[in-house]
Formats: sequence, C-alpha cells, structure tokens
Amino acid sequence: MSISKPLLGLALTTGIAASGITAANAEMNIKLEPYVTAVNAPLAMVQPAGDDRKFVIEQHGRIKIIDKDGKLLPTPFLDIRNKIVPLFHDFDERGLLGLTFHPDFANNGKFYVAYSTQLNVQGDLGKMFWWDHNNTVAEYTVSADDPNVANISSGRIITEMDWPQFNHNGHWIDFGKDGMLYISSGDGGYANDWGIGHNVTEGNGQDMSVLLGKILRIDVNKSEGGKNYGIPADNPFVGNSDARGEIFAYGLRNPWRCSFDMKGANELFCADVQQNSFEEVDIIAKGDNLGWRKTEGGRCFDYQKPDNHPATCDKTGIVDPIITYKNCSAQPNGCAGISITGGYVYRGAHAAWDGKYIFGDWSKSFGAMDGQIFFGSKGADGDWEMEVAKVTNMDGNIPYILAFAQDSAGEVYALTSITTGPNGTLDTIYKVVPAN
Repeated sequence: MSISKPLLGLALTTGIAASGITAANAEMNIKLEPYVTAVNAPLAMVQPAGDDRKFVIEQHGRIKIIDKDGKLLPTPFLDIRNKIVPLFHDFDERGLLGLTFHPDFANNGKFYVAYSTQLNVQGDLGKMFWWDHNNTVAEYTVSADDPNVANISSGRIITEMDWPQFNHNGHWIDFGKDGMLYISSGDGGYANDWGIGHNVTEGNGQDMSVLLGKILRIDVNKSEGGKNYGIPADNPFVGNSDARGEIFAYGLRNPWRCSFDMKGANELFCADVQQNSFEEVDIIAKGDNLGWRKTEGGRCFDYQKPDNHPATCDKTGIVDPIITYKNCSAQPNGCAGISITGGYVYRGAHAAWDGKYIFGDWSKSFGAMDGQIFFGSKGADGDWEMEVAKVTNMDGNIPYILAFAQDSAGEVYALTSITTGPNGTLDTIYKVVPAN
C-alpha cells in the first residue's frame, strides 16, 4: 500500500550487515486461503474482544462487517465517503486508514477511525495553498437500534493533524493493554523528510515539537487543555518543554501498519517504509528513537545525498530495527520488495508458527502484481531472521499486499488488491495457512 519515495516513492537498495539485522535466508511454504472477496482496497480488518464479527475498512471510506459465518454483510457498518479527500485512482496513500474498538466496546459501543479529509487550516494561507489534507482520528458509537450499524451523528473528533503531502500518513490506530490509544504518524510525505511542512534542520522525525514521524499515545477517556483526549502522565516526554507530551516514540518515516503481540510481553511491532535503500521492521518501546532521518534501516543517512550512506555518524540513543531488507527498485539482486507492509505475531493453531512475525511487501514491482509475504523469527541469541514465504497455490501471481489482520484466535490474514489504486470492489482477504 505505502509506496512512499519521490514522487510515488520507489526505492533503491544496498545490503549492509549489522548486529540483529539479517536478510532473507530461508523459504517457507504457505497457502493463501480465500476468506472474503468483493471489497475495496481493504486496509484493516479488526475483531473486537468477545465479538464474533470482523470489521473491514475500505480505503474509499466504508466499514463492512463479516459475520460469524464469514459472510460479508451488504450494508456498511459506517460510511464516511463524504469525509474522505478525493483519492487518486491510480495510486493513493490517503483514505480511511485505521480502525480500532474501545476496550469496553461491548458496553459503551465506542470505536475509532483514522481518515484523510479536507484541510482545516483556519486562515493559515501558507497551508491553504501548499498543504494537502488533514489526518483525523474520530470516535463513533454503535446505533442503539442496530448493532450492525454505527450512529453516524455520533462522530466526535479526537485528533487532527495538517498534512503537507499526500503520502506518509501512517495512521494505524489501536489500544494497548494499558487502555491508551496509540497512533502511528508518518513524517508528512515527499522525500528525505525535507521540503514543505518539514523541519529543514533535522526533519520531522527528530523534531519533538511536532507530531509527525512519531508513535503517539493518548487517553481517549479524558478531555484536557481544550482537546478531546488527555496525555497520560507516564508518557516519556511529559514535562519536557521541548517535546509534545503525546509522543511515545519518534524517528519514524512512514510506519505502514503496526501491531501489538497478543501474547508474551505485548511488544509493539511496526514496519517503517524507508527512503532509497532499505525497508525495516522495528520493535518500539517507550521513549525510543528509531533514527529517521539520522538513519535509514539502521544505517547512517544523509538527506542531501540519500543514496550514499556515510560510513559513520552519531547514533547515540538510536534503536536499530530488528529486520531490514534490500529494495528491488534499483538493485534487483537479492532484493525482497519495494514497500514494506507490517503484520502480526502469529498466535494461532499452527504451533510451528507460534511467535513468528508475519509481514510482507506491497510488491516487488510497481507495474505488476508481485506481493511478498515474510516470516520473522527471533533466534536464541536475540537476533531476528527473515524467511520468504512461497505461496504454493498462486503460481507466483500474488496480489499487492495492502495490510495484514489478526483474529481473536491469533490467525493471520493478508489483505490484498489487484489494482494499484482504490478502485471498485475487486479485492480479496486471504487467510494465511500452512501449505501442508
């Protein structure tokens, strides 16, 4: 989904070994078992706790319900297409981007969506003429009369962020085990974390005075300072006058799909689309600096010479990714894709996969479907290895990988498209299963 290099964002690659970072070194046989079809660019599928339904977001602005029997219901749960900024049909990174349900959804009926809408610049002429859109997180409640329909009039804005470019939006959202809402935020778009809407000196990823290029953590059960949310007192930068209190972690470029491990330490995994050389997977903890734009894929980065990585740089305090791989745009030998897509730690019925991180890449080519699925495994030494999944039932014709999903049983699904843009209702969700 997230092609984020200039202008549509194709990437270059080189391979550099680093501690805890490994390239693809094995192959695993899997099948993609059709689960639901006839959806529009599915970017998330979420199953609320204790609920037998699954909710699918379509990029153009609708949420559909899959019932307990796996049937896609014809009536949308929520339709906010009128709020979505007009999308490019050939390729776009805006739209309805995120969905999550309140931890007490069964009782209060509250859920949250993240979407791209028209700018709300309130007289700022610079933004009015040069910035692209607004990314919003809003709260809705379920209709009192029908549990399969949302109350459209219940919408309440939680956060709003002005966005300089059409891309690098991020805006995965989910609640942690702590009851706080986490929001992924890209650096604002274009290339090299530079240009209109970017901090020229250090980039938005390292600028602690802005919310772009970050993981945010907020309390939706409070309203403080004129906002419809509160800032948790234990956020890492609370009390720091040089940083926004909402920030949980920083140094991100375009975190395209994050997830919490549903077991173990509930670690937060994010796939962060990089600039011209690497793609990366991060495990993100409180206060972490993931490096962008000081580093790219764990390597030193010069935003003025993005293809030439300096041999040394000050990486003090920067947390390296757990996995990186080469991008196919410029170096086809040994590459793995052109834009990473984050997934989930498998916790389902297939014991051999338990604890493996299933993720992927949009495609190995922009012009032809060649989606990729990978398995990340943590070794006894703490380092991660990456295995390429061979899809045995598709003869190599794997659709574009937009996103992944996980049900309450820990099974993982691939959300795919057969077009590069949000067009029609042509797309399919597959369950990822062993080939034998």
